[in-house]
Amino acid sequence: MGNPASEPKNLKVTQVGGAIGAVVSGLRIGADLDPADVAEFRAALLRHRVVFLRDQHHATDADQYAFAAQLGEVTSPHPTVRGDGHAILPIDSEQGKANSWHTDVTFVDRIPAISVLRAVTLPPYGGTTVWANTVAAYADLHPALKALAGQLRVVHSNAYDYALERPTSVNGIDTREEQYREEFANKVFRTEHPLVRIHPETGEPSLLLGHFAQSIPGLSTADFHDIFTLFQRHITRLEHTVRWSWSPGDIAIWDNRSTQHYAVADYDAHPRLLHRITIAGDIPLGLDNTPSHPLEGDASTFSPLQPT
Repeated sequence: MGNPASEPKNLKVTQVGGAIGAVVSGLRIGADLDPADVAEFRAALLRHRVVFLRDQHHATDADQYAFAAQLGEVTSPHPTVRGDGHAILPIDSEQGKANSWHTDVTFVDRIPAISVLRAVTLPPYGGTTVWANTVAAYADLHPALKALAGQLRVVHSNAYDYALERPTSVNGIDTREEQYREEFANKVFRTEHPLVRIHPETGEPSLLLGHFAQSIPGLSTADFHDIFTLFQRHITRLEHTVRWSWSPGDIAIWDNRSTQHYAVADYDAHPRLLHRITIAGDIPLGLDNTPSHPLEGDASTFSPLQPT
């Protein structure tokens, strides 16, 4: 199996990187989109891993939700962070900066399938986001490293808070950051995933790692870090990435099953706010069809479980 290859009929898809990324034109998000347009959009997403919509200045939270719901079943905002209490998780620089490579919410068993991120407030400079293609990264591995990766299981946990990976200021952590820390860690999740998962729609193998990865059962901490560094460095090679400079009205949608991303914290103290919605996913399967399994925490209130 592979990525959908049919040419779109109603939408214009412009590739922006050799390994990942495309701009989709001809789609105005909201409710009741033409099903043919939604199907074309989804095919572009599966093929290009992350797609960008421009000039969606009309879009509200309600429009974003209505659009996301046509891509799949919407989750709650986050397993531990309340967000708006319904579906929106604010990605707010005043609560922390997600300047670390990760795939969204890998510390639960049912990793979201798709993320939809809409620009709300942008800094005057900086604040770009970079995505990496984890399918291409696996395909480019040396055969011996593929053999190793296919045998490994990795424990992911939210005990590591990627969103606050930045130096503390001279005045300490402000009240909003401290509240976010406490909310993020109020419930601990730990899940064992295969290092190589099979994409449920395309059948492609993909490396599942990122900064929620904490250990490999049976290996010492030092050996885990060596293996983590080896594969993570390979995933984030520049040839596997695309970097997006946000403009007002932009929306980014990515396949969370075949990407990692990194929000670059290079905008000083300027505010940056984006709203994220995630689409429910399945439990990953390894090359041997062994599924991920939770070690701690119940994610059923965060997301329904999509069948494999």
